[in-house]
Amino acid sequence: MSRIIVVTSGKGGVGKTTSTANLGMALAQLGRKVAVVDADFGLRNLDLLLGLENRVVYTAVEVLAGECRLDQALVKDKRQNRLVLLPAAQNRTKDAVTPDQMKQLVVSLAESYDYILVDSPAGIEMGFQNAIAAAQEALVVTTPEISAVRDADRVVGLLEANGIKKIHLIVNRLKPAMVQANDMMSVADVQEILAISLIGVVPDDERVIVSTNKGEPLVLADAPSLAGLAFNNIARRLEGEKVDFLDLTANNEGLLNRFKKLLNYKIF
Repeated sequence: MSRIIVVTSGKGGVGKTTSTANLGMALAQLGRKVAVVDADFGLRNLDLLLGLENRVVYTAVEVLAGECRLDQALVKDKRQNRLVLLPAAQNRTKDAVTPDQMKQLVVSLAESYDYILVDSPAGIEMGFQNAIAAAQEALVVTTPEISAVRDADRVVGLLEANGIKKIHLIVNRLKPAMVQANDMMSVADVQEILAISLIGVVPDDERVIVSTNKGEPLVLADAPSLAGLAFNNIARRLEGEKVDFLDLTANNEGLLNRFKKLLNYKIF
């Protein structure tokens, strides 16, 4: 059975597209056939993060209009043959596609792929409704900021109202030093507000900018990074593995113990 997972947040700029690109690549590296779907019509970016922008010929809109077949619109990744991208159209608005049409596309993909990851646009309007139309599960991405967490809380309620009950949390761009100084919400604070299960914590990493500009997901980098390792670990958890959470606390034992106590996880 294919797993159809929407990657969403509510707030823009928290790392949904980065998460989709890295998780798609990481799952493909684990041997799964993966399709990543850009549901952000009008502001297409997933192709850029995967370095596939020059290979886009057709988009989801052309498929729905009958101008091409679905397989013609799928862009195969140049490094990982198990990963494909279904791009969105840049020259159309978010209401160019209906939720029913989006569901039809995603269900068609589910016949051939183990995972379909749908990159949701910011907001909770038509673009969001399109992205969740066929979803069975959701990954809610948020940064540890009160505005992002509040928007994520709203999205969790909407997901549940639409029958999506399997929802996991990714806390992105965590800065442990700021948490220690009480200048940033902790992972435990975010979990307490959202009340959904944690599947990953991704530290703030300047290499994300470099990888985005190069179109090379962090999970492909030769030089390992904590952020890349965190995305790989999330992929493994999606696969059902029990993977310890990374120690993002440097040498601060006090903060490490706080994480252990509040998250009820054993961190090594």
